[in-house]
Amino acid sequence: MFSNMQIVFSSILAISLLLAISFSGRIAAGHQMNAQRGNLLGVIATLRGQATALKGQFNYVASDAFIEDWARGEGKMVKPGEVLVNPVPGIVTPQPTPTPFKLDLTAQPTPDNQTWALWWKLFFDVPPPTNH
Repeated sequence: MFSNMQIVFSSILAISLLLAISFSGRIAAGHQMNAQRGNLLGVIATLRGQATALKGQFNYVASDAFIEDWARGEGKMVKPGEVLVNPVPGIVTPQPTPTPFKLDLTAQPTPDNQTWALWWKLFFDVPPPTNH
């Protein structure tokens, strides 16, 4: 049958094969984790940039400069001794507004617009035959 040497060799080969499969699975999982880590580092960098921008915006909104800009722009306020000037827009050409399409759902089908007649016209490009 099998000699002791063949049994030991086949056992070592089987164990080596199991270890190789296990290591290759771990290597693949490690590559996947490294890719996810890279993606997460990119997301973290983006979020840090957004946080920095938001902090800057918050600092500006909390400052007196923002309040003065708002008061002069949207608030239409002036300091003592200043005059508020509102520019008048030029002549604006009115644009025509399209008329909305209204579908009449209460219309009863007539021989001219019955479904089969419409399909006949679509397929044959001629009026449907009549039974007169």
